Formats: sequence, structure tokens, C-alpha cells
Amino acid sequence: MMKNEFKVIADLIEKDKKVLDVGCADGTLMKFLKENKNVNIRGLEISKEKVQECIAKGLTVIEGNAEKDLKQFPDKSFDYVVLSQTLQAFLNPELVLDELLRVGKRAIVTIPNFGYWKVRFHLLFKGTMPITKTLPDEWHNTPNLHMCTIKDFFYFVKSKEIKIFKSLALNNINTSLINNNNLGIKNLFADLGIFLIEK
Repeated sequence: MMKNEFKVIADLIEKDKKVLDVGCADGTLMKFLKENKNVNIRGLEISKEKVQECIAKGLTVIEGNAEKDLKQFPDKSFDYVVLSQTLQAFLNPELVLDELLRVGKRAIVTIPNFGYWKVRFHLLFKGTMPITKTLPDEWHNTPNLHMCTIKDFFYFVKSKEIKIFKSLALNNINTSLINNNNLGIKNLFADLGIFLIEK
């Protein structure tokens, strides 16, 4: 079954575009976009096993690390670059964001929201690092290095003078728009943020 997040991402991409999926995992999103949006899609994935899974599905994926390997792509070589729930796992998320916006005309970035009420509640009342659907790992084996909330990301891109075309809050199956007026409430009630941005 495809994640609701991927359906929302697909809705942000027009047909017949050139797309790079960074950290494409097993290629679920790539396959969906290829079949439903007729996009020319490539993937970049760090895990050799996941790369093999993608290739077995007939997808074009190269093994690589976004922090080092995005520089091999020319400026604006893709209409969209997608980064799904991975930004917080990089040593230098700012560098990765800059590279996404260099390589792609637009970027779609999704982040698990550390400001979600269940996360806050867990930390406040249990006193331990929370485990949720979008944050499934224990503190000692999590790939997440830079915890970030929807509000953090919203302010960060604005400070870098990056244009936000669309910002969406995802809570389970409900999707809603984020704006300056409802930022606090969306930060509290969404477990995932989806941002369509351009430099």
C-alpha cells in the first residue's frame, strides 16, 4: 500500500516532468510517478540493497550519498527533486537543501514533525524520546541527527530567502495548508510537513 505522503507528493508534480528522488528507498514513489504521471524519473539511494530492489523494478537508480553525490548533477537538471523524510538525518542539512535547489528547479521536502503533540506529550509525561509512526526508532539507533519541527523548517527556509510555493500539514490521512496564521496549530497537530520550495 502506498503512503498517503507519496500521493500528496505526486499531486504536486505535473505530468511529463523530469524528477530526481533523493533517498528513494525501494522505489515505491518512483514507480508510482512513472506509471501515473509519466515522469522521467531517476533515483539516488545510499543502500545497496534498496538500489537492487529499484533496479529489479526497472527503475533507474544510482547508489550514492546526497551529501556528497548531488554535486555530480548539473544546475537545474531536474524539474523537481524530492527528499522524503530524510533531511533530518544528514550531517549538514543546509548543504543538502542548497544542493536540492541547485539541481532542481523546485524541491519537495517532507519532514517528520518533532513538534507533533504526541511527541511533546511522550517527552513531557514519559520523559523518554518518543517513538511514533513517522519517528519509529529508539534514541540510540535513530538516523535522525537534526530534530526539526514544521515551524523550524518554515522559519529556516524563509531566513534563507527560499520561496515556499506550498506547505502542507499531514496528519494520518488529512492534508491541510500551512500558512503564517495557522503555523502554531499545524505544528502541534501534524505529524508530517510537506514543502514545495524554490530558490
